[in-house]
Amino acid sequence: MALKITVIGTGYLGATHAAAMAELGFEVLGLDVVPEKIEMLQRGEVPMYEPGLEELLRRHVDGIEGASGRLRFTTSYEEAGAFGDVHFVCVNTPQKHGEYACDMSYVESAFDALAPHLTRPALVVGKSTVPVGSAARLAERLAAAAPAGAQVELAWNPEFLREGFAVKDTLHPDRIVVGVAGERGEELLREVYATPIAEGSPFIVMDYPTSELVKTSANSFLATKISFINAMAEVCEAADGDVVKLAEAIGHDERIGKKFLRAGIGFGGGCLPKDLRAFMARAGELGADQALTFLREIDSINMRRRGHMVELTRNAVGGGFLGKRVAVLGATFKPDSDDVRDSPALNVAGQIHLQGGQVTVYDPKGMENARRLFPTLAYADTALDAVRGADVVLHLTEWREFRELDPAVLAEVVAERRILDGRNALDPQLWRKAGWTYRALGRPTA
Repeated sequence: MALKITVIGTGYLGATHAAAMAELGFEVLGLDVVPEKIEMLQRGEVPMYEPGLEELLRRHVDGIEGASGRLRFTTSYEEAGAFGDVHFVCVNTPQKHGEYACDMSYVESAFDALAPHLTRPALVVGKSTVPVGSAARLAERLAAAAPAGAQVELAWNPEFLREGFAVKDTLHPDRIVVGVAGERGEELLREVYATPIAEGSPFIVMDYPTSELVKTSANSFLATKISFINAMAEVCEAADGDVVKLAEAIGHDERIGKKFLRAGIGFGGGCLPKDLRAFMARAGELGADQALTFLREIDSINMRRRGHMVELTRNAVGGGFLGKRVAVLGATFKPDSDDVRDSPALNVAGQIHLQGGQVTVYDPKGMENARRLFPTLAYADTALDAVRGADVVLHLTEWREFRELDPAVLAEVVAERRILDGRNALDPQLWRKAGWTYRALGRPTA
């Protein structure tokens, strides 16, 4: 009999995973404790912007005309327990307030709510990013609380979704990592992921601790690479070098590679910064804090980029922000997303505003979320409206729309033709040809 799947938590990760499991042919029940979110998903609408996700959802949600009907949603743990053979836990693990450590309360609540309803053999699969050592503890907690006892097994299956590519990354993953304690967990997950495995996705089996370390290790490596090139940008600023040419040259080395070598105002979002800090905190608890001391500097370099962008802007407008109009192109932490969590762009905009600048922000998808987070900033409906009357324009999120802007058109409405490229993604020659003063991070003479 075909497996039935539940997905606990229908945020960014859970909604994508639920829709993808339905696409792979499974009957799926998504669960969330927020009724408004469930109502939205039942209408085939997603609570966030992710390219292709709403279309995928609408192909499968029960009750939508023409849909397969394989995907339903509920707020009932009792219904989920009775329905599922495999239960994916996809809830959030934010950073603890005032600490580096990970807040496990949402994961623990989900396990505690689900366990009493597991009356028959089942596999619970954690996908949330958790501190190493959590899975073993949760496995014991699950077996003790579930009526089916030892017949309820745990596996850990970390997610590697990139915002903007989440649908592709779920349906065609570059690797599938599973941490298991026995053969049954591996067998069930091979069945769940049979299609991507057949397409060639590597299926890597390991123990609980190693599977928990994969995601945090990968994120730490990416953060290190990003902060490395940003550190080189600081050196280029001091030495009159060009970090773009530097990155191009070292990127040709196959041992290094070209990806994640674009210097700018650094990384943000809901995963990379908090995962980095939680990793450091957990290493300290394990007595291995010296092994990850370098990550503190990685974090420091990243945060320093934001302050440097503020300083460049202050210098561009003559040394002070009072009475100066600053246009900010970009609010999300990356393009193809509406996520503004720990967004470097919004952080820079907020700092300039607090120092007296009149800041107007435009973003193709993140305006609503940005307004909620920074209600005191001004917002415009278009890039052209945002730059109208501006003394300086800041390019802080590398949306394709911004790369395709016509500098000559914008030049007609600004007060001063000054642009600071915080992502090294614009064409300097194109902007200078239209009469703009162009400046980018790590390229003082380019």
